[in-house]
Amino acid sequence: MKTVPVKTYYLEMHGRPERSIAAPREGVEVVRVRQPSVAFYRFLYDSVGRDWNWVDRKRLSDDQLQAILHDEQVELNVLHVGGKPAGFCEIDRRVEGQVKLEYFGLMPEFIGKGLGAYFLDRMVQHAWDYAPNRVWLHTCELDHEAALPLYRRAGFQVYDERVVSHTLL
Repeated sequence: MKTVPVKTYYLEMHGRPERSIAAPREGVEVVRVRQPSVAFYRFLYDSVGRDWNWVDRKRLSDDQLQAILHDEQVELNVLHVGGKPAGFCEIDRRVEGQVKLEYFGLMPEFIGKGLGAYFLDRMVQHAWDYAPNRVWLHTCELDHEAALPLYRRAGFQVYDERVVSHTLL
């Protein structure tokens, strides 16, 4: 494995967006998975993050990962299209007054089909249901080229940029 410097963008919003995006077609739904199995999570994480060098959760033991996934302040939401998993997003409420959207993404075969904006909107709206002071996330230059523009269109604003070391697989 090799470590490289990667520009990372930290984005936030301080109020619920007024717009709402309709599902792009029938058969699209977001399902919350309560206390997911580590195997199911690893399937989602690898399927979505493989092309974008997601490695953080791969470094965790099954016990460490299960502790996060079974924390009442962390929830897993899975986008389904026609009954098939198409993407996922974690909502992390472990810091008082904040909601972090973590590991948001789509499986490769669902990218470019108008699902990302809808799914992000659902997750942002759901995050605001918890009445936080802010909703935030981060992305980096290794993510899909549409990620940063998508987050900005959704109402997030960059509040910090940093170059961080990232391990490539």
